[in-house]
Amino acid sequence: MPRPLHLPELLSPAGNWECARAAVANGADAIFFGLPRFNARMRADNFTAEDLPELMKFLHSHGVKGYCAFNVLIFTTELADAETQLRELEAAGVDAVIVQDLGLARMVKTLTPGLRLHASTQMTITSPEGLELANTLGIDQAVLSRELSLRELERFQANDKPEVPLEVFVHGALCVAYSGQCLTSESLGRRSANRGECAQACRMPYEMIVDGELQDLGDKRYLLSPQDLAAVQEIPRLIELGIRSFKIEGRLKTPEYVAAVTRVYRKAIDAVLADKDLTEIITEEDRYELEMTFSRGLYTGWMHGVNHQELVGAYYGKKRGYYVGVVRSVARDAVELEENPTHLKNGDGIVFENLQDTNNEQGGRIYGQHENWIEFQHGRLRTDLIAPGTRIFKTGDQALEQRLRQTFQGEIPLRKKQPLNLIISGSAGQPMVIQVKGQEASATSTIPLAPALQRPLTLETLQNQLGRLGGTPFELGEIELRLEENLILPVSELNRMRRSIVESSCARQGVGEPSLRPAITTTVADMLRSCARQGVVPEDAHLSKAPTLHVLCRDQAQIEAALEANITHLYVDFEDVRQYADAVKYVKAHSAARIYLATPRIQKSGEAGIFKLISRAEPHGVLIRNLGAIAHFRDAGIPITGDFSLNVANPLTADFLKKTGLERLTISYDLNIDQVLNLLQGAPPEWFEITLHQHMPMFHMEHCAFAAFLSEGTDFTNCGRPCEKHKVRLRDRVGMEHPLKADVGCRNTLFNAVPQTGAQYFSGLMQTGLRHYRVELLEQTQEETLRIIRTYQSLLASQRGGEDIWRELKAQSQLGVTRGTMAEMAHSY
Repeated sequence: MPRPLHLPELLSPAGNWECARAAVANGADAIFFGLPRFNARMRADNFTAEDLPELMKFLHSHGVKGYCAFNVLIFTTELADAETQLRELEAAGVDAVIVQDLGLARMVKTLTPGLRLHASTQMTITSPEGLELANTLGIDQAVLSRELSLRELERFQANDKPEVPLEVFVHGALCVAYSGQCLTSESLGRRSANRGECAQACRMPYEMIVDGELQDLGDKRYLLSPQDLAAVQEIPRLIELGIRSFKIEGRLKTPEYVAAVTRVYRKAIDAVLADKDLTEIITEEDRYELEMTFSRGLYTGWMHGVNHQELVGAYYGKKRGYYVGVVRSVARDAVELEENPTHLKNGDGIVFENLQDTNNEQGGRIYGQHENWIEFQHGRLRTDLIAPGTRIFKTGDQALEQRLRQTFQGEIPLRKKQPLNLIISGSAGQPMVIQVKGQEASATSTIPLAPALQRPLTLETLQNQLGRLGGTPFELGEIELRLEENLILPVSELNRMRRSIVESSCARQGVGEPSLRPAITTTVADMLRSCARQGVVPEDAHLSKAPTLHVLCRDQAQIEAALEANITHLYVDFEDVRQYADAVKYVKAHSAARIYLATPRIQKSGEAGIFKLISRAEPHGVLIRNLGAIAHFRDAGIPITGDFSLNVANPLTADFLKKTGLERLTISYDLNIDQVLNLLQGAPPEWFEITLHQHMPMFHMEHCAFAAFLSEGTDFTNCGRPCEKHKVRLRDRVGMEHPLKADVGCRNTLFNAVPQTGAQYFSGLMQTGLRHYRVELLEQTQEETLRIIRTYQSLLASQRGGEDIWRELKAQSQLGVTRGTMAEMAHSY
């Protein structure tokens, strides 16, 4: 294949020092890591601020970049602490920060320009349109959603538009839900995935209830647990598409995992760049290492599009390891396999599969081997629980672990440094110019060359001063002198020019020392002032304006009930968007209510036709749920309101989104009441709307459980559309039955079985000046809809109290779900 315009980067995870060393020793071009706060893997060991200078010195001395994962939502009261951490990262020479929060992204560009800004996969960039909107923040690299196929990646035209390098995940755990759009941990346990506290509910067992009856799925229990991503064979195509960074997931994994996976993908990338056949380079032994260090089964994920029969195996949710074989017979402390086992030796750990209860499986280390028999320590196994036909997986290989550890223990050799070949020119009275051959990097002296009275500049002098490149990824190469004789320049100026050359060359490669920039005097407090209320608002000014109740309907009966209750502001969210036009006509014919149509939460390239269908329905406005939709409807002149999925958690994010043309913003569901109040104090309350009643949308996923378990189809073209024929719920371990719904893109949302209400906080919210409140319906009948709406109308009219309402509705008494790292659920109103 033609050599790519830009060499691809291999980006490895580092949850601790050993993992960082393992990544560097095995060929990573960059690592990503977190600090104890503000990262999406709070359970990792993580580094401390005190570690940063030593970490970056270690990385840069080996020619490796260091990116800090800063990929969580930032609450209003945390912005000052976030500013402090950003400045610490910049001062330590960290190369980039990986950011989810739009407001934090603005802070990076304004306060710490020495840091490159990478958009996290948590930003949910799924389309070129979404990337274009995110790019108005000035991002330097974008991590795209894992759910994109090679065909969809092609539409980003990375080779034709290289301004924003694109990064994709190529190996590791796959989240079943879209990153940045999973509210499951919050909804069930008040632990936010958007705050680094994912409880991995996707790896738990579920039962499927279809039309009220338990569906027999055999041994399939882990209905939402995808196999792990392994896209090593897709590296050639990804390089052809212009993808610049290949990311390995795993900040919670072992250093042995980091070593093995980094080694295999380094081997693959180098082979492709050398025009070698990857099918011959990546061996069965390589695949064995990938499976042994961690695997729930390896799969290409969404790289080749949706395949609902393969993505989720559904048999287990934890590490499985390398398949060994099948039991033929058992004896006391020994098991016979049907075939002579390979890859087995004494000391290896194995497990005997028990699909009835994967948390209660027999297993242990091999004590001896004889032909097809493997023996165990006396009394270690209950062989009476192991039946012929049981599958065996290898879970531990001490020899492999030792071999992998040897790669990063002891001194790690420095990589071969890149030579800097220089052209040095100049004449008396003119500045000296140093040009790096083959690069645009250059440096010009700030003072002119002068005649030398003694010790003129010589080749030896220049080699001595310019060759001091220790701690950089460079070494001095050849110097071509085009300099007049008998001239002089102060040594301090030569040193400054050397540093400038190194910085410029590093910047071209994305590796470097801290940039020499003037101090930034702007603070986050300065940024917040532009978001704050203008002028003094009289205390009773808000009392003169009545609150507005917005109701989101999901079928025609709910719309009719809402109109019967004289609701004036409707949102409509239908699975079949072809029914939108009829809904708009009905509302306009039967009322003066304003109707806004909801976009899908995810928009991919090629799905803009959905936007056109919404526009042609001629609604009064649109409820925007993804970044890619904003410009389309704004430019069409249609009023737009931002939904919760835009993740507004602080005034800086709100201010950015307001400037894109959104008339109002729905406050993120990650905020509890204290955090909501802090947001409303930091930005005009008229910007916002809050959801008082809803069934929390938990998982939002490309995986379609309807197709996977109620059909034999691989995608919407051959699944038979069971979502249109059946009412499905997923029953969790505690017996709660959560409704499952499909949307126009065949994406599934699992909703919490129990509604939540924030009615008890209503009076306090009113005192802030907030006037827009929402009720979201799910499966309520027309009669139930009418009762819920009238209940909240009585709340807004101050005829009933919030405490009374949540008891009547039997809803969870909460607003938002997350305590956060600084605030506790405090007072109620």
